Amino acid sequence: MMLDTVRDITTPELIEIRLHPAGFLPRGFAFFIDTILRWLLMLLIAIPSMFIGDLGIGLFLISIFLIEWFYPVFFEVVFKGKTPGKRLVGLKVLNDNGTPISLSASIIRNFLRFADFFPLFYLFGLISMLTNKEFRRLGDIVAGTIVVYTEPAARRFSIPEAMPVPPDFPLSRDTQKTIVSFAERSVGLTKPRQEAGTLRGITSGGMGSL
Repeated sequence: MMLDTVRDITTPELIEIRLHPAGFLPRGFAFFIDTILRWLLMLLIAIPSMFIGDLGIGLFLISIFLIEWFYPVFFEVVFKGKTPGKRLVGLKVLNDNGTPISLSASIIRNFLRFADFFPLFYLFGLISMLTNKEFRRLGDIVAGTIVVYTEPAARRFSIPEAMPVPPDFPLSRDTQKTIVSFAERSVGLTKPRQEAGTLRGITSGGMGSL
């Protein structure tokens, strides 16, 4: 369930985005799922490693390091802020300006996770989340990231139904695509941006306003 806490952001393209920060319970559940998956992955690597002697032990230790530290980084960067646990719970991590998380931000937030465990049982991280209106832990604050709920597909912007009206003159295919693209995005644009990109401006050659 989404809490009442929201964060409204206007992107550089003047598109308004409303984010719903995720609390510590859904984030904790996602972390639990990812922890189980990491352990299973380590187990799958450990079994064959036992049969190749010292080399296997070395490879297993390297694998533990890579999985423990880079498992979340890999999924957050490659899969648009969603580890398997976050995907199952319906969460994702973004930069705090609403843009997709960057590699550097993901590394910072995940490598600082150890600080959240001090002095024990994730105490610092829990205190940070409970005293922050956006439920950001220490790693999120330093990295400039935020964990939010993934908007369901049904809530994405769509073009409202309307009676089609043929134009007074033929439109090129590129112009038609531009108009459709603008209509799809217009619901999420700020009012000044909508006014700057009116169809009158489009059909008169003002493509740059889009």
